[in-house]
Amino acid sequence: MTGTHGTGHDIRAAAREEGLDARLVVERGAFRLDVTLRVAPGEVVALLGPNGAGKTTALRALAGLTPLTGGRLRLDGRALERTPPESRPVGVVFQDYLLFPHLTALDNVAFGPRCQGATKAQARALAAGWLDRLGLAEHVGARPRRLSGGQAQRVALARALATRPRLLLLDEPLAALDARTRLEVRSELRRHLAEFEAVAVLVTHDPLDAMVLADRLVVVEDGRVVQEGTPPDIARHPRTDYVAQLVGLNLYRGEADGHVVRLDAGPLITTTEALSGPVFVAFPPGAVTLHRDRPVGVSARNLWRCEVAGLETHGDQIRADLGGELPLVADLTAVAAAELDLRPGAAVWAAVKATQTHAYPV
Repeated sequence: MTGTHGTGHDIRAAAREEGLDARLVVERGAFRLDVTLRVAPGEVVALLGPNGAGKTTALRALAGLTPLTGGRLRLDGRALERTPPESRPVGVVFQDYLLFPHLTALDNVAFGPRCQGATKAQARALAAGWLDRLGLAEHVGARPRRLSGGQAQRVALARALATRPRLLLLDEPLAALDARTRLEVRSELRRHLAEFEAVAVLVTHDPLDAMVLADRLVVVEDGRVVQEGTPPDIARHPRTDYVAQLVGLNLYRGEADGHVVRLDAGPLITTTEALSGPVFVAFPPGAVTLHRDRPVGVSARNLWRCEVAGLETHGDQIRADLGGELPLVADLTAVAAAELDLRPGAAVWAAVKATQTHAYPV
């Protein structure tokens, strides 16, 4: 009985140790990165944040290219803090792919297995299999300069996967692609990541890449985690201005008393939800209607006098940046913008229906 119990305990303990368990502390001058990551096998996590947030530093720390100042780094229960980069079970797809220009696609992919002790024939057979899986069987003999951006990206992914890594790191993997290729490769990459059985960590500043490719988002600002969760949760409940801009929402903080929230920015806003205490209130730019004169018959509860601070094209719409009683962003059609004669400095009234707001606890 005792032996059986011990075996069950060992299995459960081993299961808990699978995957990535890291606290990455890196100090460089005035900048300090302190990010905790726990990622299960088969899970894809995206590190998302503005330039300079520390995303690439975190990725380099995971790869062993930047030493940790403190914290821990365990992969499948094995401590990696002192393990040199070349000895870590880690595959990396860099932003510019870093393919060897003098080697064919086949030999680029075979390079990793060769370094792990495979014979030339074994490594090439393994590489050929990966290139075939990624739809590159016809390009095994091509050198990088003969490959398109999408093909080079797939060769880089094949090279990373050929070493059978327990941790796959992708640094802005679609950044170098044009818009059309990016759409196609994003779809392919999602399929391959879904089949990957170990841990995958993606670094990006593109919200669409993160939303499509990742199971979970970890948002980093100024070297620390400010929010994490599934893509729908992040999109629906942004907790910083950066995240709100990322998902295209106006975001405010305030104090709720039933359906009315007194915003830190000053005015009151009426919401659908009845809450109490500190809350966030969010609504999309498309929920804002603009009027040159105070609208007749519209409740003054969610009506603010504003001034146009700037205008820019946003997709097939015009995005108006508004200052005044409540700084906000509004989206409207080009026809509507012309009819309102919108221009910087113009005075407008902005209205939002309570039913189009969303309030949630801080």
